[in-house]
Amino acid sequence: MMDEKDDSYSCENNMRLPICIFFKHARHVFRLDKLGLEIASIAFPAALALTADPIASLVDTAFIGQIGSVELAAVGVSIALFNQVSRIAIFPLVSVTTSFVAEEDTIGRVSAEETLECENLEAGSSVNVEHQQLIAENAGESFDIETVEPGRRHIPSASSAMVIGGVLGLLQAIFLISGAKPLLNFMGISSDSPMLKHAQQYLTLRSLGAPAVLLSLAMQGVFRGFKDTKTPLYATVAGDVANIILDPIFIFVLHLGVSGAAIAHVISQYLISIILLWRLMDKVDLLPPSIKHLQFGRFLKNGFLLLMRVVAVTFCVTLAASLAARQGSTSMAAFQVCLQVWLATSLLADGLAVAGQAILASAFAQKDYDRATATASRVLQLGLVLGLMLAIFLGVGMQFGAKLFTSDVNVLRLISIGIPFVAATQPINALAFVFDGVNFGASDFAYSAFSMVLVAILSILCLFVLSSTNGFVGIWVALTIYMSLRTFAGFWRIGTGTGPWEFLHSRG
Repeated sequence: MMDEKDDSYSCENNMRLPICIFFKHARHVFRLDKLGLEIASIAFPAALALTADPIASLVDTAFIGQIGSVELAAVGVSIALFNQVSRIAIFPLVSVTTSFVAEEDTIGRVSAEETLECENLEAGSSVNVEHQQLIAENAGESFDIETVEPGRRHIPSASSAMVIGGVLGLLQAIFLISGAKPLLNFMGISSDSPMLKHAQQYLTLRSLGAPAVLLSLAMQGVFRGFKDTKTPLYATVAGDVANIILDPIFIFVLHLGVSGAAIAHVISQYLISIILLWRLMDKVDLLPPSIKHLQFGRFLKNGFLLLMRVVAVTFCVTLAASLAARQGSTSMAAFQVCLQVWLATSLLADGLAVAGQAILASAFAQKDYDRATATASRVLQLGLVLGLMLAIFLGVGMQFGAKLFTSDVNVLRLISIGIPFVAATQPINALAFVFDGVNFGASDFAYSAFSMVLVAILSILCLFVLSSTNGFVGIWVALTIYMSLRTFAGFWRIGTGTGPWEFLHSRG
C-alpha cells in the first residue's frame, strides 16, 4: 500500500471526521511519490488537451476581432450556443465513459493476472467470475470483458460510447443547422440585429463538425479510462495547430471572414477524430460480438442523471451569455473575451479532475479505500494551489493581454471591469472542477445531478436579479455565486462522509 498509510486520516488528534480528508498530508501536496507521479502523468497531458480547444477558440476570437466588434460579438454568441448544446451531450458521455472504462479495464487486468497465476487450478475460473461481478455490482447488470488478442481487448463501454457519440453528433448537427435562427433569437440576437447574419453563418458551418466533436470526445473518454491522456493530447494539438494555420488563410487570404473561421475549425475536428480512431483501434476491438454486449442500459441509467446536471450547468452559462447579448454588441464582445479566458484557464483544473476520476474509479472498483482517500485529498489540494496560481497570473496578465482580442476602446473598458472577477474566481472554479472528478470517480452520479439542479435554480435567480440591476457587473457577480455554490456542494458531500464516502467515518 502507499507510504501515506502510516499517517492518520485525522487533523491533529486522530479524530475520525470525514472533513479531515481535505487536510490529509497537506504538507506533501507536491511530493512526487507513486501517487503524485500517477496524478501528474494523467493530469498534465489531460489539462493540455482540455485547454487546447479553448485556446484555439481564443485564437479564432483574436483573428475575428481584427475584422470588427460586430463580427466578434456575433461569433461569441455562436460559440457560446454551440459549446453549451455540445456539453449537453459531451459531458455525460465522456464522464460516464471514463468511469466505466476505468472500472472494466481495472477488473479485467486483475482478473487476467489472477487467472494466469491460477491457470492450472480449478479455482482460477471462480476468481475470474468474482472479479467480473465487482463491476456488475456498479453496473446493475452483467457483461463480459474479454481479450481479443494481445494488447487489444473488447471493452463494452468503449463500443457503446462510440455508437452513442456518433448518433448524438448527427442529432446535434441537425438540431443546430435547422434551428440556427430561432436559437440565436433566443440568445438575444434579434432579426434586425447586425450580428444575426454573421452569427448564423458561423453557427451553421461549425455545426457540420458536431459528429466529429462528439466522436472525438467519446474516444477521449475511453483513453482517459485507460489512464492514457497523452494520445488525446497529441491528436488535439495536431487538430488545433491545423486550425490556427488555416484560420488566417480562410479568413484573410480567401476573404471568407467568419465563415472561414468556422470551416477551419470543422476541418480540425475531423482531423482529431481520425487520429484518435486510428490509435484506439490498436487497443480495443470496437466491433462487439453482439448488440447485447453494448452497455446501453448502463449508459442511459447514469447518463440521464448527468444529463440533468449538464442541462442545469449549460442553462446557467448560456443564460449569462444571453443576458450579455441583450445589453448590446459591446457588452457581448467583452463578455465573450472574458468568458473564453475564464473557461480556458479553469479547464486546467479539469486535468486534475480527470486524474482523480480515473484513479478513484479504479480504487473503488477494487474497494481500496486507502488509495481512494489519499487520491481525493491530493487532487483537491493541488486544485486549490493551481487556482491560486491562476488567479495571480490572470490578475496581472489580462491587464496587458486584452488588446490581443480587440482594439475597440469601449470593449476594452468592459473587459477591464470583468478581469477582477475572472481572476478572483479561479480558486473556486478549480475546486469545483476537481470535486466533479472526485464524485464521478466514486460513481456518485445521483448526488452530482440533484445538487447541481438546486445550485442552478439559485444561480438563475441571481442572474436575472443582478443583471437587471447591475448590468455587466451583475452577470459576473452571479457567475461567481454560481461557481461558489458548485464548490460548496462538492465540499458538503465528502466533508459529511455521506454516500460513497461513508467509509471515512471508520478510517482511523
